[in-house]
Formats: sequence, C-alpha cells, structure tokens
Amino acid sequence: MAKFYVTTPIYYINSEPHIGSAYTTIVADIIARYYRFLGYDVYFLTGTDEHGQKVFNAARAAGKEPQKFCDELAARFEKLWKDLKITNDNFIRTTDEHHIRTVQHFVKKMMENGDVYKGTYEGWYCIPCESYWNDDELIDGNKCPSCGRSVEKIREENYFFRLSKYTDRLLKHFEENPDFVEPEFRKNEMLRILENGLKDISISRTTFKWGVPMPDDPEHVIYVWIDALINYISAIGYPDNMDTFERYWPADVHLIGKEINRFHSLIWPAMLMSVGLPLPRKIYAHGWLTVNGQKISKSLGNAIDPRKLTEKYGNDAIRYYLLRDIVFGKDGDFSEDNLITRINADLANDLGNFVHRTTAMVEQNFGNVPKPGSSEGPDIQLKELAVQTVDKYHENMKNYRFTQALDRIWELVRFANKYIDLTEPWKLAKDPTKKERLGTVLYNLLETIRLVSLMISPIMPETSEEIMRRLGAPHNMKAEDLKWGVLKPGLLVKHGKPLFERIDPRKWEKVIVVKTPEEETVENVGYITIDEFKKVDLRVARVIEAEKVKNSKKLMRLKVDLGKMGERQIIAGISQHYEPQELIGKTIIVVANLKPAKLMGLESQGMLLAASTEGSLKLLTVDDEIEPGTEVS
Repeated sequence: MAKFYVTTPIYYINSEPHIGSAYTTIVADIIARYYRFLGYDVYFLTGTDEHGQKVFNAARAAGKEPQKFCDELAARFEKLWKDLKITNDNFIRTTDEHHIRTVQHFVKKMMENGDVYKGTYEGWYCIPCESYWNDDELIDGNKCPSCGRSVEKIREENYFFRLSKYTDRLLKHFEENPDFVEPEFRKNEMLRILENGLKDISISRTTFKWGVPMPDDPEHVIYVWIDALINYISAIGYPDNMDTFERYWPADVHLIGKEINRFHSLIWPAMLMSVGLPLPRKIYAHGWLTVNGQKISKSLGNAIDPRKLTEKYGNDAIRYYLLRDIVFGKDGDFSEDNLITRINADLANDLGNFVHRTTAMVEQNFGNVPKPGSSEGPDIQLKELAVQTVDKYHENMKNYRFTQALDRIWELVRFANKYIDLTEPWKLAKDPTKKERLGTVLYNLLETIRLVSLMISPIMPETSEEIMRRLGAPHNMKAEDLKWGVLKPGLLVKHGKPLFERIDPRKWEKVIVVKTPEEETVENVGYITIDEFKKVDLRVARVIEAEKVKNSKKLMRLKVDLGKMGERQIIAGISQHYEPQELIGKTIIVVANLKPAKLMGLESQGMLLAASTEGSLKLLTVDDEIEPGTEVS
C-alpha cells in the first residue's frame, strides 16, 4: 500500500490557539483525509514545541514550573484538535523522552560528521521568534524582520552548525527538484538567500536551561529550532524503530507558515544532509490570516477559540469557508460576514437546495433510487461535466489548489440545479407516460449528488456522511467509486430537513466582536501646520518596473511613471513584504519632492507611502483608474 506522510508545524506552546493557528491543522487534516480516500496508508503528525527561552519566560511569568506549564497547554491543544475532529495519528511533544533522546542522537551525528564546532556568537536575537538575525536583515536597525518586535544583542559561547557547507548542495537540490518548496514565490525567496551564500548558525544557548542538553556538554541546551525540526523524524521512530521510520520517511509534505520557511526549507534540509537522511519531498509555506481585515490579536478581541466558531456555524461550514475563500499559499482574511454569505449562497442555497429538492421528488414519486433509462441532451451534458469535474478535482487536490477544487465542484452543483429547470421533473411527474423519463432525470440528479458528496468528503466529512445516508448509499466509498453510474437503483432515499439553514445577518449575533484601538491622546500627537503639510508633494504613480536590489534583503528598486513629471527611480525597503511581479502595474502614492538620496549605491528619487504594524507592511494604493502624476490633495 502506498504511504503518505503529512505534518503541520508543531505549535509553540506559550500562546492559546486561534483560527489562524488552527488553519494549518485543518488543511493538513483535509489532505490526510483525501489521501486516505485515495487508499493510501496515511500518517498525519501534529504537536507542540515546548522548549526555549520564550516558554521558560512565559512559565515564570505564570508562576509555574516549565513542565507543568507545558503539560497544561499541551492538553488544551490536544483537546482542541479532538473537538475540531482532526484525524491526526500522533501528537508529539518536544518534552517527550523519546524525542529528547532522538535530538541528542541527531546532533551527536552532526558533531561526528564534523559539522558542529564551538565558537562565540555575538549578534541579534529575537526572543518571541527564537531567531538569530544579521545586521542587514533587521528592520529599522533593531526590529525582527519576521515579527517586527525589538531584538536584543547577545554574546555567548555557542556550538555552531556549518550551514555554509551546504549552500551548493541545497542549490543543486532546488534545481533538480523544482517543486521542493511551494508556492513558487516562496521558493524564490529561499533561492535568493542561497544565492547570497548561507552562514553558519548557532545551535546552542547557555543563558537558560529549559531545553535539550547538548551531547556531552550539559552546560549548553540545544537551540529550540534545531530541537523542534527533529520532531518530524522522532515521531515516526527514528532511530529506535527504523521499520516505522523507513515506512513513512521522507515526509510527503511539511505544511508551514511563511514566517518559518527559512528554517524548514534551508536549515532542516541541511541538517538532514549532515546526518545522511533523505530530504522531505515538499515544503509548502502558506500565508498569514487576518480576521475581519485586522491582525489577530487578543487586544482587538479577534483571537477567537476556533471552537466558538464551529459551535455557532458548524465544523463543516468553517472548513468549507477556509478553503473556498482563502487561496492556500497566500495571505487571507477570515471575515465572519463573508462566512455567512458563503453559508447562505453556497451551502444553503446551492448544495442544500439541490439535495433537498431532489430527495423530495424521489420520495414523492419513487421512494427509492429509480432505474435510469436512455439519455437525452441535458443528461449527456450533466454526465460529461461530472466526469470532467472528478478529473479536475483530483488534479487540484493533489496540487493543494483547494479553492479551485471547490470552484469546480460548485460549477457542477450549479449546473445540476440548472438541469432541474431544463428537464422540469415536476411536469414529468404529472404525466404517467413520462415515468421512465422522470426516473432517468432523478437518477442523474441522485448520482450527481453522490459524486459531489464523495468529492467534498475530505473537506466536509459530516455533511458528506449525512448526504450518503439520505441516498441510502454506503458512506465508506473510496476514490474508485468516483465514476458515473455506481449508485444502485432500489436504495431507499430519505428526505430530511435542509442540510444548512439560511442565516439572517440582520438578526444574527456574531462570534467575533472586534474592538477598535483607542484613539491617541492629544499629548501623543505630533501636530504640523497646514503650511507645513502643503510642502509635501503627494502624487499618484504607476509602477512600471520592480526588482530586488542585489546583496540586500530589504531593498527593492522601483521605476515609477509620474505622468508629465516623467519616470523616477525609487529605492524602498519592501522586498520582505512584496515580490517584484506583485508590484508591476500597481497605482501607488509617492512623495515626489523628497530630496534624492543614495541607498546601496542607487539613487532614490522619492518615497512611496505604506502602512506597517508588527512586521506586516502594505502599500497605499489607489482604487480607481487615475492618471499617473495626479496630485493628491
């Protein structure tokens, strides 16, 4: 039997889970369910990351011993996944004894292979991200490029991993395996780092003890990220149970957030190369979620326990919405208003109405699945679309294009509703001579419902099972049953209440009530006069060229069109937030009368306007078509 190994990142345990952190686990569950549906032997791993200075500090702030602190939070994560009906095969904790032994064994092998040496680290460290950064990687000179918080300067004796040794081997692997990191623009980010050459990294700390001790040197604890990455192999038995390990390794896909791409796509593969183990087949780095357009934050009241959402709307509706509205791999927004719209339009109206109308007509006229007769024009159209939809469904699901997979399924659902209008079964039911034709139409509708039910089963398992129950069909069908004509005539069809109830937004009490940040007091506002403001010449500009500045991790060179004012070159520190191809054609706002300045030897003839908060940055753009060079007033 073919195998499939899917992992989520293990969740850092010093914070409560919210819809953003649950998103990756829900997607992983859908992938696991899909491959089980295909008949694979699936191993699905998730868990918690429990070591490091951040956890140690959080435990101390809570007045608890680190282990007790971790035990309590890990139990909450495990319960959450059960409540969300996540089908993980293992929940690993980095405080598990087996994991600790595996980490020490792994690091010792790296040392034996000459890839670890002792030295002194002096540089910048972000405690919230547990990340080391170079001077040229910082934002505004002292802020973490990942989370936007302040970093601290540290100097301590450390063990180092010879990461630089693996630059060429990693470049070769990326070249020979073009799908190793996805999406494409995330892979390109990693390639740019590789092309500049990797630097050796610190892999130990001495300023605290909450971690895995270094082999033969317990004064050092292993850097939390080295510890955490090894969970993917400790969870499947390495090195004590090699039968299980060799069964599932290499992992088929590591699902991760974009902020930890560097650790998974560069450091982890180099570590595996160091000890002689195969690399995972794919790293898939998805984007961040906001909620109702705002960063997820306790202070804003939108860091909602996912259970509150599923209790209000149902587990399947949340899963459907996350995959339908948020393109996997890109940043996305969880909007409760849009969720309600999807429930009403897609689930209650399109799918729910389709099932409700069809089973009602079958129950009234036959009571069971009728036997189909010869096909006519609309029948052939429906069958052909169903077959095409199944093919596209598999193609999209295997490439993690979940939104596109659901788009195609809903095209079939909508055509099936149209098919009802084209064939008018209510008229056929009134004519005794049309009984056979009525049976054919209703069979085609029931068979379409069955195919839709099977295709949505990894995404909406409870809905799928309920639909199959109403059709009288087995709910344990597999991918080989995704073909036309499998539904057996004679099965008892049950008509029930609508699958999804419509929601009246005017009367509905929402789960997420977002607080607005308090306005700044007068004392905190640095006022300028209107005359001072008039000195700033703000203009509309269109981006016509964009490229990363060589040897810089932050700078982007833009050429912008300012209409009658001509073209300008602007150097902006936005390359960690935008890809060049995203910027071409954007209409932005620039300061046109700023004194030119040189950055990395390139002249910048203006400044673009952007808003940033805690590591996230967005350009100010113009909605409608406005001529470049137009004055902003």
